[in-house]
Amino acid sequence: MNFDEIQPLLDKALASNLTLSGPRHEEAFRLFNGFYQGLPNLVLDVYGQTLVLHDYADQPNPKLAAQIGRHIQTSLNWLQAGILKTRNGQTQKARRGELLFGEKPDRRIKEHGVWYALDLTMNRDASFYLDTGNLRKWLIENMRGKTVLNAFAYTGSLGVAALAGGAARVVQTDLNKQFLNLAKDSYSLNGFPIHKSDFFAQDFFPVVARLKSTQQLFDCVIIDPPFFSSTERGKVDLLHENERLINKVRPLIAHGGFLIAINNALFLSGEEYIKTLEHICRDGYLSIRELIPVPEDFIGQPRIGKPVTDPAPFNHSTKIAILDVKRKQ
Repeated sequence: MNFDEIQPLLDKALASNLTLSGPRHEEAFRLFNGFYQGLPNLVLDVYGQTLVLHDYADQPNPKLAAQIGRHIQTSLNWLQAGILKTRNGQTQKARRGELLFGEKPDRRIKEHGVWYALDLTMNRDASFYLDTGNLRKWLIENMRGKTVLNAFAYTGSLGVAALAGGAARVVQTDLNKQFLNLAKDSYSLNGFPIHKSDFFAQDFFPVVARLKSTQQLFDCVIIDPPFFSSTERGKVDLLHENERLINKVRPLIAHGGFLIAINNALFLSGEEYIKTLEHICRDGYLSIRELIPVPEDFIGQPRIGKPVTDPAPFNHSTKIAILDVKRKQ
C-alpha cells in the first residue's frame, strides 16, 4: 500500500482516539492497531508526547514509515518525538528504535494516577505493555495490605500497580537486571521505598525453588511469562506447558489468595486456554474468579482483520485470568 491508501485508515484512528490523551499528554495508548484496522504490518502507540511506530513488514519501507510519522506529527501537533521500531531491521538499533523526529523520547507516563518509568529503545517493545492496563487497575483496587509475587516481572509495572494499591510487600523477579532497574525507577517516581531484597534478577525456576525452601507465602502471585524461553534451569512454553508453570507457583500462594495467569500466545485459542485452566481447577483448590479483558481501545476500531485464533471467551490473544486459591488445611 502507498501512503495515499494508508492515510484514510490513519485518519479514522486519529478521529476515534483523540480523547485518549489528557490535557497534559501524560498517558500512553494505542493509536492504530493495524492488524485489526486494515494494515497488519503497522502499529502506532503514543507514550506521553512520543509516537512509537512499529513496522512489522517483511520488507521494511523507511520512506513510507517517515511519511506516516510526519502525518501523525502534523495531526497531533503536541508530539515532541517519534521513534521507528523496525521488527525486521538489519541492526539491533533499528529493531529497538531510531528517532523519526524530535530529540528526547518520553521517560515516563501516567496511568490510573500512577507513574511508570519508560525506556522506549531498551528493547524491541516499548518497555511498558498497554494490553494489561485493566489488570493494573484491578491490582490498584484489590491489593491493599496484600503480599505479592510478580514473576517474569519485566519492567515491573504490575508490581508497581500493586504497590500503588497499598500492597504490603511486592517481590519482583526477572532474569534481566536492566528491566528490574527500570521498575526501581518507577518506584522512585511514585515515592515507593526500594528494598533490594525484594528484587531477584534470576531465572524463574531457582527463584521459585528458593521461595519454596524458605516456606514463603504470598496473597497474590502473578505469572506473565514470555511466549517461549529456554535456559539451563528450565523451559517456558506458553503454547504447550501452561499447566506446568501454574503448578510451579501454586505452593507459594496463601489460602484465600489469588493466582493471576497471563498467556499471550497468539496461536493458543481462548477455548484451549480455558480448558487448561478448568483442568487445573478440577481438584477444587483453584477456581476461576474472573477474566480481565484487554482495553477495547487497544484492540482498535473499526475492526477489519480477524485474529489468527479465536480468543473467546477472552477479547484478545492476551488472555488474563484471575483464580481464587485454597490450600489444604
